[in-house]
Amino acid sequence: MQPQIPRIRSPLDYVRPRVLRIGVTGLARSGKTVLLTSLASSLLASNAVGGAIRSARLAPTGAATIPRFDQARHLAALAADPPRWPERTDAVALLAIDLELGTPSLPPRRLRLELLDYPGEWLLDLPLVAQSYEHWSADTLARLQQPALAPLARDFLAFCTGLPANAALDESLAEAGHRLYRRLLERLRDEAGLSMLQPGRFLMPAPGAPPPWEMFFPARGAGGLHRLLARRYDAYVDAVRDGLVAPLFGDVDRLVVLADLLSALQAGPLAFADVRASLSAAASALRWQGSWREALASLAKLRRPGRVIRRVAFIASKADHVAERQRGNLAGLMRTMTGIAGGPKTAAFAVAAARCTEDFVWTLDGHPVSAVRGRVLGETTMTRSYPGEVPDRPPDAGFWTHPFLTLPRFEPMRLHADRVPNLAIAELLGFLLEDVL
Repeated sequence: MQPQIPRIRSPLDYVRPRVLRIGVTGLARSGKTVLLTSLASSLLASNAVGGAIRSARLAPTGAATIPRFDQARHLAALAADPPRWPERTDAVALLAIDLELGTPSLPPRRLRLELLDYPGEWLLDLPLVAQSYEHWSADTLARLQQPALAPLARDFLAFCTGLPANAALDESLAEAGHRLYRRLLERLRDEAGLSMLQPGRFLMPAPGAPPPWEMFFPARGAGGLHRLLARRYDAYVDAVRDGLVAPLFGDVDRLVVLADLLSALQAGPLAFADVRASLSAAASALRWQGSWREALASLAKLRRPGRVIRRVAFIASKADHVAERQRGNLAGLMRTMTGIAGGPKTAAFAVAAARCTEDFVWTLDGHPVSAVRGRVLGETTMTRSYPGEVPDRPPDAGFWTHPFLTLPRFEPMRLHADRVPNLAIAELLGFLLEDVL
C-alpha cells in the first residue's frame, strides 16, 4: 500500500473560507428532505465527523438567489410530540454552513459547506445529452407500449397513432401532444409510482415561464411536425447541457443520489425495474465527469466544460426498516445497480437519515430472526417487523414469487439534543469530506 502524501495547504486556506457545494438529489419519495435535515443536524452538532469539525453555524443568507432550505421547519416536525415526517420539498433550495476545521495545535481552517437540494427529476435529464430525438422517441414509445403501462398511456398513444407519418408543421398539434404527454408523465408518477420519466422539467419546471421550445413530445415521422419537435428537443437538451456548467449544478463538487430500494422491492418487478433504470441512467450520465472527450467537445462548441464532481455517493434509504445484518446487502444492491467500482470517488451506502426503529431478535415459527420494531404513525404501541431477506444484487424472477412483507410506516424516533437519530450519516459525511478534513 502506497503511503499517503499529505496535501500541502496554502496560507489562504487559513485566511479565506473555501466553498464546497454538495448536491443532494434522489428519486421520488426517497427521503431527500429528511436526509438534508439530518446532514445539517449532524454537522451542527458538537464533535461532528469524529471531532474534525471544531465549530459549525448556519451561514447568513446574504444576497443569495437560491431559496434557503428551511432547516428549522423540517427539524421542528421531527421534534414534535409525536414526531412527524417533514413535508417533501418540490423546488431547488440551499443551506450554507460555516465550519471551522483542524486540530487544537493548528490555526483553524474555514470552510463554507453548501447543501443544495437538487430535484431528482432534473438529474434524470442528464442522459438526454447523449441521445438524439429519434432515439429518445423510439425508446420512450416502446416503453409506453408495454402491457403494464399501456392502459395509462392509452390516450397519448392513440394521439400518436393518429398522426400522419408526414404531418405538416402545426403548432396546435405540437401543443396538444405536449399536454397529453405531460399529463401522462404525471399519472405515471402519481398512480404507477415511477421515477424514470423524461423530460424531468415537464414534472418539475424551472423557475419562470416555460419557454416555447418545451412544447414537444416523443413521436415518429418525417414531416414538418416531426422536424419541429426534433428542433425543440435539441433546444431542451442544449438547456440541460448548459445547466451542467451553470452556477446551480455546475458548482456542485460532491453529489448524493438517494433511492428507496426497499419500497421498490416491495412494490414488485415493474417498480424495481423502473428504479434500476433510473439509477443506471443517472450513474451513466455522471461518468462524463472529467472526460477529455466531453471537455474538447464543449470547447469546440465555445462552451465552458463542466466542473468535475469529485465524489458521488449512492444511498439506499430507510436502512433501519431491515435488521443490521441485512444492511450490508442493501448497500451491495445499490452498488450493483449503479455499477460503481467504489474507491475514493464513488461509494454506496445504506442509510437511515432519521432512524425510526431499533433492532431486536424475534422468534418466528420457533426460530430466532433478526428483526426491527418501532412505533407506527398514529399508534401508541411498538410494532415488530421482519420484511425478509434483502438481495445483494438485482433479483431473478424467482424472487418475485415470494414478495416482501409490508413495510410499516413508522414514525421517527425522538430527537436527542436537536440531533436526529440516524444510521450511517457519520460514515457518509466522512466519505464526502475526507479530503478536506
